[in-house]
Amino acid sequence: MGSSDAERSADRPDFALFDEALAAAMERLGVPGAAAGLIYGGSEHVVGLGVTSIEHPLPVDGDTLFQVGSITKTVTGTAVMRLVELGLLELDAPVRTYLPELRLADEGTVARLTLRHLLTHTAGWQSDYFYNAGSDADALARYVARMSELPQLTPVGTVWAYNSPGLSLAGRVIEVVTGQSYEAAIRELVLAPLGMARSCFTAEEAITHRVVAGHYARGGEALAVVHAWAIPRALRPSGGLVTTVHDMLRYLRLHLGGGPRLLAPESLALMQAAQVQAGGKADACGLTWMLKDLDGGRIVRHGGGTSGQWSECLLAPERGFGLILLTNAEAGEALNDETSRWALRRYLGMEEPALTPLSLPESELAAYAGRYEAAFATVDLSVHDGELIAQVTYRSGFPTKDSPPPPLVPPVRCTFYRPDRMVVTEPPLQGYRGEFLRGVQGEVEWMRFNGRIYVKRET
Repeated sequence: MGSSDAERSADRPDFALFDEALAAAMERLGVPGAAAGLIYGGSEHVVGLGVTSIEHPLPVDGDTLFQVGSITKTVTGTAVMRLVELGLLELDAPVRTYLPELRLADEGTVARLTLRHLLTHTAGWQSDYFYNAGSDADALARYVARMSELPQLTPVGTVWAYNSPGLSLAGRVIEVVTGQSYEAAIRELVLAPLGMARSCFTAEEAITHRVVAGHYARGGEALAVVHAWAIPRALRPSGGLVTTVHDMLRYLRLHLGGGPRLLAPESLALMQAAQVQAGGKADACGLTWMLKDLDGGRIVRHGGGTSGQWSECLLAPERGFGLILLTNAEAGEALNDETSRWALRRYLGMEEPALTPLSLPESELAAYAGRYEAAFATVDLSVHDGELIAQVTYRSGFPTKDSPPPPLVPPVRCTFYRPDRMVVTEPPLQGYRGEFLRGVQGEVEWMRFNGRIYVKRET
């Protein structure tokens, strides 16, 4: 679509087309319920489709509660920036300034670690840690005390790799400097001033409203409800917010520079400014926000996933555009990717830049072959008939220790588009990117796959 089409859409936003595209994707992908909100062309649009649960169905609307998973990281980052403006935090002060008792696996890391490292995913330790530290007021403190178990994979401040424990640590800093629980502090600093009245963190709060259940389909079986629902308390700063489309539109308006003046324009700009080169679905990382350059402009985004619920939050600040997508099925990740691409193309004329395949001989591909391990998955790369093949095997334990592993993923073909950069070219992982990182001797030591660090093992 050309720019003239986008300009005509700006004059008369045709949101009915968006609803049709969303409904079609839901039916094709088997997603029971979805809610979405759009800010565009000076207008706001909300749609709810489908049902909350296939076992106890209620219609989804703009006030239905969903878990938004890692979008919560941006809320934690917003609270940190409010505390920076209040003079209670400094982004580049050592975290030990606020938590003198902090211990990590590497003493050099803990001495240099700052809040900026936590908010930009450059702390360098294991990407995921889903230890359930209980549900009482000391849960975050206990979780942080156990973080000394996490192996340090890359030097602090040197490599971007998506890192959920870092946001839990930031949540603990918020608790200490405010003298409140993380949940109370977030309500005071972010939710209440924005009028996000239904947003919450607990099943006890959510159950008094209309709320969705997650769904999955495993091993060719029929779609089923995920009965494990609650997020452990210590994981809430990285993925625990429960919210609605109407509430999230208030949040989007803040980060588009409108609504209540909760942060100074300079702070909003800093959160959306590139701090470090990233990977996966992002070209760069701001302060918790992921940044991507498209043909037509830059977007600011973050996604989230819990047990059978997937969400997407997307902004194009220079165009006054915002999109929130909430779904209640594992297939919602694919739905969010497809629908957000449709909306960007239709309304803004923005599209993903085309990748040019890079042909490598088998002798060069062989250098990348091997097993790559992360906390909750392994990726085995092998060369067959001149192509690089990835076999991804997920383990149980996400987002809680009792969560079953995701469905088995068939082997998928990958192609290089730049030296040390590959992309998966087949469903269900089509579009996942891998970046190979080399050590001081020039050997491949890590792969950053879909944003997370995987360590290469000897084979």
